Amino acid sequence: MTSPRPLGRTGLDIQPLIFGGNVFGWTLDEAQSFAILDAFLDHGFDAVDTADVYSVWVPGNHSESERIIGRWMKARGARDKVKIFTKVGMELGPEKKGLSARWIAQAVEDSLKRLQTDRIDLYQSHTPDPETPQEETLRAYEDLVRAGKVRHVGASNFDAAQLGEALKLHADQGLPRYETLQNEYNLLTRHKTEGAVQDLAVREGIGLIPFYALSAGFLTGKYRSEADFGKSPRGAGMARFLTPKGLRVLAAMDEVAASTGAAHSEIALAWLLSRPGVTAPIASATSVAQLESLVRGVRLKLSEADLAKLTAAGEEPAA
Repeated sequence: MTSPRPLGRTGLDIQPLIFGGNVFGWTLDEAQSFAILDAFLDHGFDAVDTADVYSVWVPGNHSESERIIGRWMKARGARDKVKIFTKVGMELGPEKKGLSARWIAQAVEDSLKRLQTDRIDLYQSHTPDPETPQEETLRAYEDLVRAGKVRHVGASNFDAAQLGEALKLHADQGLPRYETLQNEYNLLTRHKTEGAVQDLAVREGIGLIPFYALSAGFLTGKYRSEADFGKSPRGAGMARFLTPKGLRVLAAMDEVAASTGAAHSEIALAWLLSRPGVTAPIASATSVAQLESLVRGVRLKLSEADLAKLTAAGEEPAA
């Protein structure tokens, strides 16, 4: 079993794997989504991440992920067994985007209705909004926290300067504090978190909950050439990872897999959980077998030598 980890300074603890709900209503239909969520809970995990915008890229879908999670929680009586993380800010339609107080007030009510709940455990700014002052956004969150509709707030896709500004508003004015940061972070893509962002998060006790933990599936190891792109709906996007660095990372993972017997996706998760400030990676599965592999990954302990080999493979060579 795994031990729970503190979620920033919220006072909440979560198991070290967050299920990524972007697949609900996209690559999983409702029945399949229910089965995956049941299995996730059965394995002792307790945090599900979604967003109001999942999965509007599918024709005919309108925030289907939140709707499916809501129907599942109601059908299973599971609301008190899971922590629900959702996000606001990405474009849902004309006048339905950003982090203005007006839109947040409407968006949270819509999310609560779809989720069939009276509270959101972690409400996240999905992406920075250059047109809205951060003070306005945080005051809107303050109203929601006071009303009990949101327990805690987090940020996503913020850089160190943006996160630092929000933390200063908290310190100076007592506004809600971003307790988590959800940025892309994996063996292959490290610059969006490592350095100033990670240093700030560690210093301030902000929980890192990275998305694309498996680099959109590339780190499963099944995409080695253009001939492999047809293996999944995401395959067409793998070309951007077939670089010298991508192949170098896969080669290091091959070596670790050979010595440990672990699958590539399991190695990717174990590496992430060894990184400073990381509370739990976000990862998705489209079958119970895939989910069980993710569970093995967050329970896997790699040697210091293996971790060093993986880390070195993903670093840019010195100029």
